[in-house]
Amino acid sequence: MSDGLALAPHIVTAEEAADREALRHLVAAYGHAIDRRDYALLRLLYHDDAVDDHTPYYCGSASGYVDWLPTMMAHWQATMHTALSMLFAIDGDRAEGEITARAWHLTADGARQFVAWGRYADQYQRCEGVWRFARRSFILDFSEDLPAPAGGDFGSEGVATGRAGPDDPVHARLRMFARAG
Repeated sequence: MSDGLALAPHIVTAEEAADREALRHLVAAYGHAIDRRDYALLRLLYHDDAVDDHTPYYCGSASGYVDWLPTMMAHWQATMHTALSMLFAIDGDRAEGEITARAWHLTADGARQFVAWGRYADQYQRCEGVWRFARRSFILDFSEDLPAPAGGDFGSEGVATGRAGPDDPVHARLRMFARAG
């Protein structure tokens, strides 16, 4: 629907529902890939000619973004990217989405928490039946810089604590989530 009514209430067909679910999965996979530092998975979420815009830190090819991320993510001991609400407009094999998000970051020394509240303005394209990012842009609406609780367990001794990379407890608890190779 490119007539300006794409966001208006309408009868949702089974095909549109499937497209919306595929787009939600794509967005969720992005958060998982970033937080687990699974750059191989992250690369698969973008089209080869896609653009990622995290201005002022990075704006350019998605491939360059994925190459740049390990250096940037080295500043953070842990992160959690959460998609809160997702609104999609779909027109054939093209779609756009506004994704409200919260991105929590714990500094490498564990002393500070940085929380970015914002939105992703996404453009998607479906090729050979698969939706991927064609362009992903982040819009910052608000941020917080807070002290982190003392100790690495956040006051929950004995509870498995999330961490970046393949040592995160999710990989041991969900075998289908374990990285290939």
